[in-house]
Amino acid sequence: MLEELKKREAEGRFIHVGLAGAGAMGLGIAWQIGKTPGMRLSFVTDLNQAAAQKAKEVYGKECVVGTDTLAVLQDKNIPLDVFVESTNAIGAAAEYCLAAIGRKAHVVLMNAEVDLILGPLLRHEAAKQEVVVTSDAGDQHGVLARMMEEIEMWGFDIVQAGNIKGFLNRYATPESLAHEAEIRKLSLDQCCAYTDGSKLNIEMAIIGNEYNLTPFISGMEGPQCATIEQAISLFDFDAYGGKGRVDYILGAKPGGGVYVVGKCDDEFQKHYLWYYKVISKHPYYLFYRPYHLCHLETTRAIALCALYGKAVLTQRHGRVNDVYAYAKKNLEAGTEIKHGIGNDAVYGMVQSAKEADKNGQIPQGLIDSTEAATRTKVAVAKKKDEPILWSDVALPDGPIQRYYERQKQILKRDE
Repeated sequence: MLEELKKREAEGRFIHVGLAGAGAMGLGIAWQIGKTPGMRLSFVTDLNQAAAQKAKEVYGKECVVGTDTLAVLQDKNIPLDVFVESTNAIGAAAEYCLAAIGRKAHVVLMNAEVDLILGPLLRHEAAKQEVVVTSDAGDQHGVLARMMEEIEMWGFDIVQAGNIKGFLNRYATPESLAHEAEIRKLSLDQCCAYTDGSKLNIEMAIIGNEYNLTPFISGMEGPQCATIEQAISLFDFDAYGGKGRVDYILGAKPGGGVYVVGKCDDEFQKHYLWYYKVISKHPYYLFYRPYHLCHLETTRAIALCALYGKAVLTQRHGRVNDVYAYAKKNLEAGTEIKHGIGNDAVYGMVQSAKEADKNGQIPQGLIDSTEAATRTKVAVAKKKDEPILWSDVALPDGPIQRYYERQKQILKRDE
């Protein structure tokens, strides 16, 4: 891959990349594209002009800077091979992605929220244009997909795909995290979504949809532990009933990584795995990567789709899981929810879509809105930690909800 990129650099045949979102991740992606041979950043957009300009500066070369992503995407004088969506929007992000697909550009989603909620719609439209919509290579689910592909190739069954979470407080609010957000250079809602576990659950729902894995319990077990090595003894894998699961461990060192538990009951391999010092509780074996590098690995996803038409992951098993909304506090009827993901009203937990849909629960992403005119309102009072049902809320007629209805019709036709 690197040699092909170097060849393109030498020949001036660049992969032209467009980037929406110049926050913490977008800034890093712009920098990384500037350091990767064979790639050029065609444009960077953000609602904040100064943020977009800063991304251009760290990129270090000429590119278009704008605040109107849709207008830039529709300008065919700006070359585009791959579009990277790095905002934390859902409805607007879907609109941007569809515009890029309309230009026959591949799409890389650093935006896990739109990936989970509207990924099937985006991939349906991409297939018609013969382009790829892929999850990013550097987020936890992208790193897990790469590991799991290799582990399955070795002949192991996937027992658990795992995340290493440093800290979790389901009742965190944006206001309570102002200091932490400033330190980490994150928006308040982003910092809140990370802290309350919503983002973790979204990531694990996506990798579960790729490998047909579900959580053992709603929101996963997430036991506390000191080191990654302890993960092999913290779960009752025999109780999984032969089905692979998604889960996480809390507070383990090294932080920031991911792990996979595979099963191999072959006696021939047992000695080799012991000799290779693989952490085990036979027939279960633990493999881990002590880091995921987000923006550093985005260029791998860009290159895979641009050079080979290959995706990191596409949620190929469909909507096996979704992430559902739960009340963070007692919610009175009439309460307005400012953001569906990363707010003071709800947190999200990954569940089997089949079971949660049967209970009438609503996916967390569907109550998301950044526009005051299209915010969800609680219609029925809810107690803290109760699941939010479709009948509990008055949903607006916003872009997310309209795209979701369009997606439902597509999925229904494909059944």
